[in-house]
Amino acid sequence: MFEMNRIILVRIISAAVLVALFMLAARRASLVPGRGQNIAEMALDFVRVNIAEETMGHNARRFLPMLTTIFFAVLAGNITGVVPLLNIASTSLIGMPLVLALWVYVMYLAVGVKKFGLGGYLKNSLLPPGLPPVLYVLVTPIEALQVFVFRPLTLALRLTANMIAGHLILVLCFSATNFFLFEASGVMKAFSALSLTAGIAFTLFEVLVALLQAYIFTLLSAVYLNMAVEEEH
Repeated sequence: MFEMNRIILVRIISAAVLVALFMLAARRASLVPGRGQNIAEMALDFVRVNIAEETMGHNARRFLPMLTTIFFAVLAGNITGVVPLLNIASTSLIGMPLVLALWVYVMYLAVGVKKFGLGGYLKNSLLPPGLPPVLYVLVTPIEALQVFVFRPLTLALRLTANMIAGHLILVLCFSATNFFLFEASGVMKAFSALSLTAGIAFTLFEVLVALLQAYIFTLLSAVYLNMAVEEEH
């Protein structure tokens, strides 16, 4: 049953802000771009050039809309963890990462089967070329787990675990600051400055982690999609 809670509200806010920013950049688009349009174009070019084209080559254009959507959805979901009054990453609960991972999973299975047929795709995925046939008894089950279980599962879990860890560190730092400043007595109050400094430092680090995890999730998605349509893996 649908439940409106804090994490759902944060997801709605992050999605609305993301859409509004790109609509604003597109509405004011001109031949000589302004600052907002420049930033939007640089962000889009980063996904196109540094993720899609470098990873997928001639297949990049086909999957670029999907990869762009994934990158900015994950980034917007991650960055809410350091936004005042929101203070929780939308991706720190498994639901959103799992939905995105399942999207990638269904897509790379679908495009692989469409190109090679079911038998051809299974052969390409589960029977690596160049191995002695006897080794397929060991290798094929491992490849099957990797293709059908580990890829989508690790995509979702990696993102969720990183955002949960960052959230917990920030909670600990700022809770310690509150304790030392308002609850502790005497010289112990001085530790509030240390915990506050650590909290600010980890907040800046969380911004980097938010960007990095969006990049990693999108990059791995591009790799999996490209593997599905290539002859040899």
